[in-house]
Amino acid sequence: MLKRGIGLLVMCLLAIGVFVGCGGRDDAVAAIPTTPAGQQQQTTPGQQGGNGVEAPRAPLTDAERIAIILGDMVIPPLPAELQGHVVNLGYFNCDHMTAAPTAYYAGIFTALGLTVSMTGHGGVPEAMAGGHMDMGLVDHRLVFAARRAGSPIVVVAENHIGGAEYLVVANHIQTPEDLLGARIATNNADPLNFLNWVEMLGNLNLPTDLDAYELHIMSQIDAHFAFQAGQLDAFITCDPWASYAEYRGTGWIMIRNDTDRTPQGLGHGTCCKVVMRIGFGEEHPLLAERMILAHTIAIQFMYMFPYRAAEIFAHAFVVPLEVGLITMWRKLNYEGRTISWDFNQQYFQNQIDTLAHFNIRDDINDARVENYVDMSFFSRSGAVDFDTFIRNHVDPVFPLGMSYDDWRAMAVYVDRIVE
Repeated sequence: MLKRGIGLLVMCLLAIGVFVGCGGRDDAVAAIPTTPAGQQQQTTPGQQGGNGVEAPRAPLTDAERIAIILGDMVIPPLPAELQGHVVNLGYFNCDHMTAAPTAYYAGIFTALGLTVSMTGHGGVPEAMAGGHMDMGLVDHRLVFAARRAGSPIVVVAENHIGGAEYLVVANHIQTPEDLLGARIATNNADPLNFLNWVEMLGNLNLPTDLDAYELHIMSQIDAHFAFQAGQLDAFITCDPWASYAEYRGTGWIMIRNDTDRTPQGLGHGTCCKVVMRIGFGEEHPLLAERMILAHTIAIQFMYMFPYRAAEIFAHAFVVPLEVGLITMWRKLNYEGRTISWDFNQQYFQNQIDTLAHFNIRDDINDARVENYVDMSFFSRSGAVDFDTFIRNHVDPVFPLGMSYDDWRAMAVYVDRIVE
């Protein structure tokens, strides 16, 4: 299944050379290993032991992975009065928000002295409005709608610049026209004010009129199970459910809603953001800054150790490991570097302008992004520059455009997995 030929071996050796030659933090990355407990060690090509057998590379723990990422960065301990203070973090159950479970299960919060209670659900703004949640990872639409509904919510960092929601169709659906009259599910109760519905169907030259379909409103996970049971012909979703359908062979992705609308003259849009309850930042600015730093380290963890990140994702979303790997490949390589932490205000404004272009979401499509953003916490967090990180630590090992098989094989090698 995997392409492990000479080309890949050369790639691996080049990766080692790049890591070793950079010095400082990268000297540690030269030994980039990782094997979850109980798995065998893997050897480095060409590294011989005294008996002529390749010497094993010792696996890393998550703590060692985090140390590699941090390098020379010094993380001072939190003041005594903040140690043990529980930060409540929420995230929507979608692959766009993967940094949250990565930071939690890899021990990044703990490594940074944070005590975090994490909840995966879609009610983050409501919980913030009630003072029950401090920070969250949510869709951009919720930011504006929540503020206008009175929720004290503000954007404090980037999370996902978009390009990764899908219309998944059953195998018997071969052309867009086959969807007319078909059973389609969406999790939005008002599809005509839902950009994915309007834009995807429009790009397929299909009517957006709800009467043209047998429409079902349900959560993405419920739609996934209904689709697997043959009760739906199609559904709009994020991952892992699109990759799960292709992995199981029960369906395929007919269209991806790409937020880069430059060819249409609308510019590059965006998707999901790290948000904070305004009162939390005012009361505990140091905790807010430390949480943002943890978010950026979690994203670095995903890019540098994608196999381990896929294991965490599969655990958090209760899907097969292979589905987690496919999802990571889509987010981190195939669709570009869509997971990020550097906030792009123009992308955010372009997304809002796109709503106005399609004459939808009149409740938020006149929003001005600068009124909903506070980057002061991010600027003090100590986060490194995203583009520099990608250029120095990701591009040489996982260049854009890798096939899934090649990306997966490199992830296996980098994380020292023996399958």
